[in-house]
Amino acid sequence: MTTATVDLINPATEELVGTVELTSAEQTDAAIARAHAAFPAWRDVAPGDRARLLRRFADLVDRDIDRLAGLEVRNSGHTIGNARWEAGNVRDVLEYYAAAPERLSGRQIPVPGGVNITFKEPLGVVGVIAPWNFPMPIAGWGFAPALAAGNTVLLKPAELTPLTALRLGELAREAGIPDDVFQVLPGKGTVVGQRFVEHPLVRKVVFTGSTEVGRTVLAGCAAQVKPATLELGGKSANIVFADADLATAAASAPDGAFDNAGQDCCSRSRILVQRTVFDRFLELLEPAVTGFRVQDPTLATAQMGPLISAAHRDKVASYLPDGAPVAFRGSTPDGAGWWFAPTVLLPTSPTDRAVVEEIFGPVLVVLPFEDEADAIRLANDTRYGLAAYLWTRDLRRGHRVAAAVDAGMLWLNSHNVRDLRTPFGGVKASGLGREGGQHSLDFYTDSRIVHVALEDARVPRFGTEGA
Repeated sequence: MTTATVDLINPATEELVGTVELTSAEQTDAAIARAHAAFPAWRDVAPGDRARLLRRFADLVDRDIDRLAGLEVRNSGHTIGNARWEAGNVRDVLEYYAAAPERLSGRQIPVPGGVNITFKEPLGVVGVIAPWNFPMPIAGWGFAPALAAGNTVLLKPAELTPLTALRLGELAREAGIPDDVFQVLPGKGTVVGQRFVEHPLVRKVVFTGSTEVGRTVLAGCAAQVKPATLELGGKSANIVFADADLATAAASAPDGAFDNAGQDCCSRSRILVQRTVFDRFLELLEPAVTGFRVQDPTLATAQMGPLISAAHRDKVASYLPDGAPVAFRGSTPDGAGWWFAPTVLLPTSPTDRAVVEEIFGPVLVVLPFEDEADAIRLANDTRYGLAAYLWTRDLRRGHRVAAAVDAGMLWLNSHNVRDLRTPFGGVKASGLGREGGQHSLDFYTDSRIVHVALEDARVPRFGTEGA
């Protein structure tokens, strides 16, 4: 049998990084069987021992940060600064959830004739499908709480970006986590991911990716009556009112829209600016965009690297046909690499493709609005509802608009400040469920109830027999 492989190409140089074997459907089924067999022993590991293993895993990730970051730069084109943060985030998530095994307590509920006791029980085999845009942190948000709760985990990294996931698998084994408890299966979504969805021994699927694929995952899980957590696309609005600190809002806009080359579901890709300050905001935005440093991602000064692939660069470019309303653009390095200059568009219609579709690249649209009601209308005029951003000095307005915008997360006078303890997720076509803190542990456990009778079951509980 011929083994399928994938060549991994450095997005910044177009040079071969390596070749990785892709997991077949048969190999996936075998891995699922091993994870299922390993589950009872992992579930029964004493909470303190499981916590120590996760802390050891976190320590090894911390030791390995530079190596992990280097892999991500070569495999994904991330800037070295971002890649180091991403590896550190995996460490932090592991440390955070290492405290969970000893805190997964239930409740005691007094009932007539006895007491009900609840337990948090792990689900079993969990399949985590990670995307190519943030391979490390999004994988960690899935596997760390799942392992902490006592589940066995199968991690499928994106076909294009498996290197850091494979290294994390090696570190998990070095930490002492049994081989079959945490397995990394590089492969195609239509093969490995599909088996996660269809296989009856996989009890939960966690998927991050496009809304279109997410619908397929959800439909397949529904057929199995299997829970799924979905973190999908976004088209986040960045709303700037006339009373805002315009200089700060404009200066932060490129980082919010072009970080990771715009390959971010939370990207602030739609800026809505109150018409009375629209021209002034553009004046402030232009130098921030043209000065955004698109450089060799190995450089510490780089703010943005290349796109993930030539095919994705072509997709992003399709949003800039001849005659596109380009206001201004940044610059890119010469030579090899899948570079795309940061670009600002001024569409004349709110139904323009660039306004309504998730571009997933460094393309920003700026639209005017009249008043608060108009801003809310434009912000909600999308099928997505992941995040929103709001700039105003009026905190009462901030609360009103935050309550009215259809988004799972909203940042006021800031952008994308993520805390491990708070929920992360969207509404509408942006997904189902929340990750972070206790929310993740709830995703990876079921509540079991045990009734303990404290009275003879034959004794009537109400009134007096024969009365």
